Amino acid sequence: MMNSFATKAARAAFIDGRLAELYPETPIPLDHRDAYTLLVAVLLSAQCTDKRVNLVTPQLWALADNPNDMRGVPVAEIQAVIRPCGLSPQKAKAISGLSQLLVENHGGQVPRTFEELEALPGVGHKTASVVMSQVFGVPAFPVDTHIHRLAQRWKLTEGSNVVQTERDLKRLFPEEHWNQLHLRMIFYGREHCTARGCDGTVCGMCRELFPERKRAIKVRK
Repeated sequence: MMNSFATKAARAAFIDGRLAELYPETPIPLDHRDAYTLLVAVLLSAQCTDKRVNLVTPQLWALADNPNDMRGVPVAEIQAVIRPCGLSPQKAKAISGLSQLLVENHGGQVPRTFEELEALPGVGHKTASVVMSQVFGVPAFPVDTHIHRLAQRWKLTEGSNVVQTERDLKRLFPEEHWNQLHLRMIFYGREHCTARGCDGTVCGMCRELFPERKRAIKVRK
């Protein structure tokens, strides 16, 4: 019998529909008030859980919650507050530096292009993609560790890196679904198809897509 999920396109269509049923609402997991606070929160979330970031940011916003005030806060003070998020020396320096540049070059506003965002200290393509998609509504597909893992387990990519995975996912899914779908994949990856709780044979989606699969899938970083 022909596997109805034999092609990437068939798997993508099924995944898109199933995740939309599971997660009709897609709230942003990072607490924020505006574009600036989301930008800083996403920067802090590198190699740190969103949960921990949400515990730390209220103390950071008490110091400053806008670029004009933040650029006046000593880097050491920023670092002391954000230490639980890890990589605090680099992140504190980046927060201070990007705040200064936002005031100097962008009138204190978060810019609305990938190029301008990625020119800011500590802001890579993934961080820029989150801000562009979730604040400005521009279609983007930020790939984090959860999405990279799921895309491999669900055979949507041969991606040996997140750049390739992002490219493959953008080809497979309708552009108007990207902004919600990337969050839905993160939610599913955290709750069901986890790094340790599933190996490609355990969670509902893996079993449904690959009923014949017997061996664990080794995920490439």
